[in-house]
Amino acid sequence: ERIFFFFYRMPPKFDSSSVSIIFIRTIGGEVGSVSSLAPKLGPLGLAPKKIGEQLCEATTDWEGLKVVCKLTVQNRQAVVQVVPSSSVLILKALKEPRRDRKKVKNIKHEGQIPFQDIIKIAKIMRKKSSSIDLKGVIREVLGTANSIGCQVTNIN
Repeated sequence: ERIFFFFYRMPPKFDSSSVSIIFIRTIGGEVGSVSSLAPKLGPLGLAPKKIGEQLCEATTDWEGLKVVCKLTVQNRQAVVQVVPSSSVLILKALKEPRRDRKKVKNIKHEGQIPFQDIIKIAKIMRKKSSSIDLKGVIREVLGTANSIGCQVTNIN
């Protein structure tokens, strides 16, 4: 018979002074479910309910849209920043009326966006894009607008 000895070690204690960055996708203006936030925020020592309220407060301008938020956590303090994607910016530029997500499904976004708004969105998305110049970013945003189903007006 062989006897094996296993030495269990505790994982290292979390360093609260280190900066942690977490990306969370949430619906703007709504407090997300605490159960979905808890696995990400629990190991950092943060209260999911409090962070959910901070996310709701930070995303009031993006009401009803699914937005990615960047949580920067240091010393158990969280700072929330909204990181919008091009599709969310296009949907916001369409100025569609708010809908009930639970009742209305598979919505078609049939609106018109002026080309000036596309240029504004491209300037916002420039730092996230892998394109070399602004012309390439504009093409990316136009492709996103096409896939959403909206039309772009005033293209010269």
